[in-house]
Amino acid sequence: MGSPEQPWEARVRLPQLRLDELLEELQARLDAARSTRDRVHSLLEAVLSVGRDLNLEQALYSIVEAAATLVDAEYAALGVIGPDGKRLSAFHTIGVSQDQIDRIGPFPEGHGILGELINHPEPLRLVKLSEHPSSYGFPPHHPPMNTFLGVPIRVRDQVFGNLYLTEKRGGLQFDEEDESVLATLAVAAGVAIDNARLYEDSRLRERWLQANAEITHSLMSGRAHTEVLGLIAERAGEITGAALAAVALPMEDTGSLAVEIAVGMDAEAHRGLVLSMDRSLMGLAFSGATPVTSADVAHDERISLEPPRFGGLGPTVAVPIGTAEAGVRGVVLLAREAGGQAFSATETETLQAFAAQAAIAMELADRRQDAEQVAVLKDRDRIARDLHDLAIQRLFATGMTLQSAGRFIEHEEAAERVVRAVDDLDETIKIIRTTIFGLRAREGAAGTGLRARVVRVVGEAAPVLGFAPSVRMEGLLDTDVPRDIADHVVAVLSEALTNIARHARAGRADVVMVTDGREVRLTVSDNGVGIPPGGRRSGLNNMAERARQLGGALELGSPSEGGTVLVWHVPVSPK
Repeated sequence: MGSPEQPWEARVRLPQLRLDELLEELQARLDAARSTRDRVHSLLEAVLSVGRDLNLEQALYSIVEAAATLVDAEYAALGVIGPDGKRLSAFHTIGVSQDQIDRIGPFPEGHGILGELINHPEPLRLVKLSEHPSSYGFPPHHPPMNTFLGVPIRVRDQVFGNLYLTEKRGGLQFDEEDESVLATLAVAAGVAIDNARLYEDSRLRERWLQANAEITHSLMSGRAHTEVLGLIAERAGEITGAALAAVALPMEDTGSLAVEIAVGMDAEAHRGLVLSMDRSLMGLAFSGATPVTSADVAHDERISLEPPRFGGLGPTVAVPIGTAEAGVRGVVLLAREAGGQAFSATETETLQAFAAQAAIAMELADRRQDAEQVAVLKDRDRIARDLHDLAIQRLFATGMTLQSAGRFIEHEEAAERVVRAVDDLDETIKIIRTTIFGLRAREGAAGTGLRARVVRVVGEAAPVLGFAPSVRMEGLLDTDVPRDIADHVVAVLSEALTNIARHARAGRADVVMVTDGREVRLTVSDNGVGIPPGGRRSGLNNMAERARQLGGALELGSPSEGGTVLVWHVPVSPK
């Protein structure tokens, strides 16, 4: 048996145990302090990281990545709240593969727990997601998630979106420290997002200013209006990311718009169309002198969908070129693909300012052109006056002198020559007077161009047909098609529409007129019963005879789906 422990030995061991406990506690506190230091360093690095990116999409990805790292979460996401303040317009995620995303389906819009944070933008920490009253469940193929930590991101007192973290690694729960760290990151994220948005806004304004400068320079340097309109459509489409851009101008004395320019998706279906003011997005924008938007142009009840031209398109905006006070010169339409982001109020305002600047540039160019035209007319008047007051009088005097001198010429042949010379002078005076009349002549009355005449003929035929035919016109019809040929074109169109009304029993008709400077081609099609084999053909014979007289031809066709296609084409310039 050992000897019993002496009292002094017990007193020595007791302080030793207390010292061990104190050392262990000190070590624990040192570890905690080191952990806190490391976490603070990680937070600072994350703040610096998210602040470096000026590209908004890259900044959002960096924020999600930093959040997952800081709180050691397996899954992280950042939901951007849409303009309505009720749904998520974008969703950036970490931890879920692209294959999983494809199998899960569309990103969430803000229901359940995600909607809870949207409606109540305060930090939310849950031990088990499914036990919360707002739990909405998960779609098929979604990975299981239990623990949850959500924090709102504010940008200038406005909630931009929310950070969602789930499944803390090691089976642990998110704690108050995680919430505090994430809230601190959210503040830095708000600053980073604001900086990125300001940078993008400045870049966007710079692009709009460059586009305005390019358009103004093009107009003032004398480029054709058609080219400038194409430039307006192209630049507006590029900057806004639109799939389709189109520009329409009013037609004289018709109350309609003609689509002069269309670029992008299915542009051919729009180019040359004649649109009504009350059944088209561009018409509504023109008549109201204010922007008109559509969330889904392919299914907008305000718009006539005939002929079909909006397949695959969704969010759309039509903006007047000009203002109600200064006058609207046309309309620019931009459409994004179906499912794309709607045009925001800021985008629409910027586009309206761009269109207004373009209208001012067009007005200045017109004023310059008018001044040049006035100068030309004044010069022509001066030339005509000089010809009348100087040249004709001199020629007349010379003729009178020769006529008087002819009486004293006894040689018969010489006398005849003098008489012929006097006659030649008379003819020369007539030619000069004709030239003077031509110099002083002015352009004919407005509204007599081929485009306007075609629209009038179609409008007059609509009540008889029982529907309004669609009209598409391309090319310089008013300038390249001579007046006499234009008269034939109008007569043929009128006859064709009359035949449809009398015989076709059609529910739809399409009129297409195109010129390339060498030929004018009129195509009139319908979905009626077609041309019967033994029917009267006097009207068709007249149209064919008109074409033959002008060196052209009339062609008839019957598509497989029924109806009739009439093509009448003649040359407009010598070969």
